[in-house]
Amino acid sequence: MNGSRGRKAAILLALVLAGAGAAWWFDLPERFGWREDRGEVLTLYGNVDIRQARLGFRVGGRIAEVLVDEGDRVEAGQPLARLDAGPAEDAVRAAEAQVAGLKAMLDKLVAGPRPAEIEQARGAYVERQADLENAELAFERQNQLRPSGAASQANLDQATAARDMARARVESARAALRLLEEGTRPEDIAAARANLDAAEASLAAARTGLADTELRAPSAGVILSRVEEPGAIVASGDVVYVLSLEAPVFVRAYVGEPDLGRIRPGMVVEVTNDTEPARVQRGTVGFVSPVAEFTPKSVETPALRTDLVYRLRIVLDAPDGSLRQGMPVTVRVPGPAAGGG
Repeated sequence: MNGSRGRKAAILLALVLAGAGAAWWFDLPERFGWREDRGEVLTLYGNVDIRQARLGFRVGGRIAEVLVDEGDRVEAGQPLARLDAGPAEDAVRAAEAQVAGLKAMLDKLVAGPRPAEIEQARGAYVERQADLENAELAFERQNQLRPSGAASQANLDQATAARDMARARVESARAALRLLEEGTRPEDIAAARANLDAAEASLAAARTGLADTELRAPSAGVILSRVEEPGAIVASGDVVYVLSLEAPVFVRAYVGEPDLGRIRPGMVVEVTNDTEPARVQRGTVGFVSPVAEFTPKSVETPALRTDLVYRLRIVLDAPDGSLRQGMPVTVRVPGPAAGGG
């Protein structure tokens, strides 16, 4: 009798354990949160991921103005802060003056000598020719008088030197006239143009530095923190504001290996949050990780913390501002019957 009751109890215990095991197995996807209906909607859970930008000046200086505060919403291109622009303005003026001087020099070289300068050189050449003729006549006279003793050797030597000097002056005047008539050397013009290009590049850099004394928002968003105050001296790259970007807004979700085949980049999904579950936002799967990882702490349960999942990145098509960084959300992926995106 006791043996019969023992067998019945063992059979009953085996049935209970089998039922519990079956219930645990079929309840596994639901407890993990990956799907509602294997044939229809796949439900995933994740968190909102909003990008942030740490904004600072590209140049250093003293902050003159801060125009927005924490919590302010800003538009793309809106001024946020300004540095004292005095040093940058001085640099621009100096660069502009250098460019003007080098441009004038280049224009002068390109234009070449003025007609009046050429005529002046021609007149000097003619004058030197006349001097040479007089010097040659004086030399001939002294040279003719020397054999008869009417002229001294010293006078002849002096006349010879004067003739030679006159000849040298004629050659110098002829060369000067030829240079003016030929105009400026191409190499000199090229060097002047290169100097002007370098000065213009310096001017462009100075103007860029002046523009960089004003910090503007790279895109629309909300100021999370204001790090610096007016009067502070900041170096290039020091953080002045932290901006939470309005777009794009991502959702980071995870899918288990059994449902990985139902996810592909480009498919449209629905995203809701616990605060306003009736508000549905559309998103597009933009990235499916090719590498498996262990279940993240934000979605894991004690029973599934060692399971491997794949990370998804979902881009919201038109975020309405209701989602915040780190907010938990529910992602519903339509099944094949609904078109599958």
